[in-house]
Amino acid sequence: MPFEPRHLVLIPTYNTGRRLAQTVREVLDVWPDVWVVVDGSTDGSDTAMEPLAAAHAGLRILRRDTNGGKGAAVASAVRTGLAEGFTHALVFDADGQHPTEHIVPFIECSLGSPDAMILGQPQFGPEAPWERIWGRKLSIALAHLETLGRTIADPLFGFRVYPLRALERAFAETRGARRYDFDPEIAVRLCWQGVEAINVPAPCRYLSKADGGVSHFHYVRDNGRMAALHVRLLLELLVRWPDVRRLRHRHAAPTARESVAPTT
Repeated sequence: MPFEPRHLVLIPTYNTGRRLAQTVREVLDVWPDVWVVVDGSTDGSDTAMEPLAAAHAGLRILRRDTNGGKGAAVASAVRTGLAEGFTHALVFDADGQHPTEHIVPFIECSLGSPDAMILGQPQFGPEAPWERIWGRKLSIALAHLETLGRTIADPLFGFRVYPLRALERAFAETRGARRYDFDPEIAVRLCWQGVEAINVPAPCRYLSKADGGVSHFHYVRDNGRMAALHVRLLLELLVRWPDVRRLRHRHAAPTARESVAPTT
């Protein structure tokens, strides 16, 4: 039986407030299969999803009793998605940072290379906090070191399409990647599996609180987690070095494949 890719848009959310319903509506305008994973929210934002779910057969709401983090929310949906015949998931943040107009082009890119992960390469506007932009430069350099090349253009931007089987294997080999460490750790581990990375430029916007922007990032706590993550990955790289180097030579390219930015 021929392989037929089937994509869903996966939106993890925790106390996103009024922005959640707007984001979900915008996504449903461009893609029919949308799963919202409510990660222990306590602000009631998920109740606005119920009328939308009644009107859209492809909208599904998955609820977790306690907050476990973005990665935990994604992991909880992976097995269910596979069981229901989905092969890929485009992970989309609920806070309005990601561009809905790029969903279809990213999925089309994935359809052309179904074994690859499609990684968004953020294009920041003038409203982006400078400390976020400069701080991610270190994360990019560490990801390049951990993959022995420039495979991952940006390890922190969460707008991505993942092959679900490979993603399931990556989750199975670590107890991490459940909170803010999800995006960088999973990208590195998928590279270690030999999953090709295709980097695609996409705009990233930072909404003000007045516009419904919400962030749960804690600079001290979560930067500490990031530091611990990279120490752990670098130590694991020492063990994996021969295999990672062999994969690096197999791809035999100085950078991962880059796709042309989608037109809008």
